[in-house]
Amino acid sequence: MEQPDRPLLPYLAALAGVGFLSLMDAFMKEASLASGVYTASLLRSLMAAAIVAPLWLARGFAWPRWQVMKLHIERGVVSALMALTFFFALTRLPIAEAIAISFVAPLLALYFARIFLGETIGRGAVLASILGLAGTLVIISGRLGRSDFDEGVALGIASLLVSAMLYAYNFVVIRRQSQAAGPLEVATFHAGIGGLVQLLAAPFFFAAPSAEALGTIAIAAALTVAGSIAVAWSFARAEAQALVPVEYTGFLWAALFGWLFFRETVTPTTIAGAVLIMVGCWIAAPRRKVKVT
Repeated sequence: MEQPDRPLLPYLAALAGVGFLSLMDAFMKEASLASGVYTASLLRSLMAAAIVAPLWLARGFAWPRWQVMKLHIERGVVSALMALTFFFALTRLPIAEAIAISFVAPLLALYFARIFLGETIGRGAVLASILGLAGTLVIISGRLGRSDFDEGVALGIASLLVSAMLYAYNFVVIRRQSQAAGPLEVATFHAGIGGLVQLLAAPFFFAAPSAEALGTIAIAAALTVAGSIAVAWSFARAEAQALVPVEYTGFLWAALFGWLFFRETVTPTTIAGAVLIMVGCWIAAPRRKVKVT
């Protein structure tokens, strides 16, 4: 008999990792509203680097070769811009809505993989992309007729779509990066370079946060590290196809934390659009059966 492999511990670790990262989004929205998107994003990256770098150093380390360092720099730059655009969108949109729209990133990544990695796009991937686009349009259309749709919301949606594009390209870089460096090294340079890139704009945009906001950002940084490690641990021990459904729980976590933190409600159009995007991701996900004796 054949059935998909579903190891329990990696599944639970991935579930926890997605939950940590969704909770991080809620703390970052709070911090961004309190002290500004730039300040919150910059400090989160620097604090996350300060948390994870000692772990990398303690495990024994070798300074990466230039070819690997170029990948670290590339991802750091992309991630810095991705974080800024995503956190800006969070200040304009409900968390669940933002997460739902961001689910199009894995579908966009299929086309970036074709362009940059030479991978083949099958018919299923094309259908998945159509469903993802339809889901995104459903969510956005639900906004257009509402009284709270204004210039700020429009900017939030535009910023989120830019973030999704960057996130999709990020998948391509991660694939190359993961083949050249270990997870702790990747996490250290991801946070560190992302922070350094954002630091360049500090003279123009940095504003000292309050003690309360600083504590919120510190929690977000710790959740970033915890979530990243949990997800990396799970994907190292189970096939990606077995863990794909766990990614969809991000929408449920976002809806929960959005309501707990900000009393945000989830509209029917957001749910409908999220379902279409999730179905598209499910169709696009590879499925390889393993024999069970």
